[in-house]
Amino acid sequence: MSKNSYRVVTTGLEFPEGPIAMNDGSILLVEIKRGTLTRVLPSGSKEIVAELGGGPNGIAIGPGGKCFVCNNGGFDWHTDAAGNRPTLQSVNYSGGRIEVVDLDSGKVDVLYTEANGVALSGPNDIVFDRQGGFY
Repeated sequence: MSKNSYRVVTTGLEFPEGPIAMNDGSILLVEIKRGTLTRVLPSGSKEIVAELGGGPNGIAIGPGGKCFVCNNGGFDWHTDAAGNRPTLQSVNYSGGRIEVVDLDSGKVDVLYTEANGVALSGPNDIVFDRQGGFY
């Protein structure tokens, strides 16, 4: 890829992951270090959609147009000249979980913290099937 084949849309994101191109031209993503669901507008401006805490690290748009979030519960971070890197589980670890965010209101609900009696530990990435189930 040549240097001229892309452009920087925004800066200052804190370990972004899971970008989704939205119909309005914005990009929805999580900032793992900041613990947020963030929308980047085509102009490059950013808006926090929801404060999630923990370590949100995977998103998908699901039934009803809501955003479903895998949240690993949080990392500690090492920052140097190269940027931010996750290290060990945070002393403020909040537990792995699946959350759902209403994109209009920013309301966050926790759907799952365990499956079959086993706590979720670091869920990452999420995808929906045609019936609305997710994996």
